[in-house]
Amino acid sequence: MDLNADLGESFGRWTLGDDAGLMPHLTSANIAAGFHGGDPHVLRATVALAVEHSVGIGAHTGLPDLVGFGRRRMAVSPEELYDLVVYQAGAVRAFAEVAGAELRHVKPHGAMYSMVVDDDELAAALCAAVADLSVALLMPPQLGGPAAAAGVRLVPEGYVDLDYDPDGKLIIERVKQRRDPAETARRAVEFARAGEVESICIHGDGPNAAELAAAVRAALAEAGVEVAPL
Repeated sequence: MDLNADLGESFGRWTLGDDAGLMPHLTSANIAAGFHGGDPHVLRATVALAVEHSVGIGAHTGLPDLVGFGRRRMAVSPEELYDLVVYQAGAVRAFAEVAGAELRHVKPHGAMYSMVVDDDELAAALCAAVADLSVALLMPPQLGGPAAAAGVRLVPEGYVDLDYDPDGKLIIERVKQRRDPAETARRAVEFARAGEVESICIHGDGPNAAELAAAVRAALAEAGVEVAPL
């Protein structure tokens, strides 16, 4: 089981999350590239932190909406979404290669994530971009069909610090709330035993994200679940 989180979302003089406290508990990092959060300096530092802890590097691609933190839907065409993904992933890949590492995956952020699940054309555009980047795609199991059609390796993921609606879709919080570590860890073990996902996500902007990640990692180890990068 992979354990991933969204990191590198600070920019300028504004700081979000505890990347240094969260990174040691992870196996994969989804690193922002400046559209919903992040900037070149933060990107470089976050990649270096991931390399230090042998954490796999991924691009966390978002809509160009710093004010709304990428959690507000925008009208974008499939071609625009393709370009947004390739552009941001290219930035993360460049910093990874300079640091002696590689880009391993792409994972959309916030509204982009939900829009792709809801729209077949956007899903196809995302998968085309990931295919051209020759990396894996972190998304829910609903993207299995489009990913297979594009020849992309899909890594299905589940969330333990968000709720799902009756249709199995994520309920996106504009502002992350504090979650109970014990309940979060229980959900992670439940996901692992069900065998339907290969990765579990913790949101880096949650007020107790590092605490949640530590609890999840410990619970998985206790349950005999091996945690490893993609």
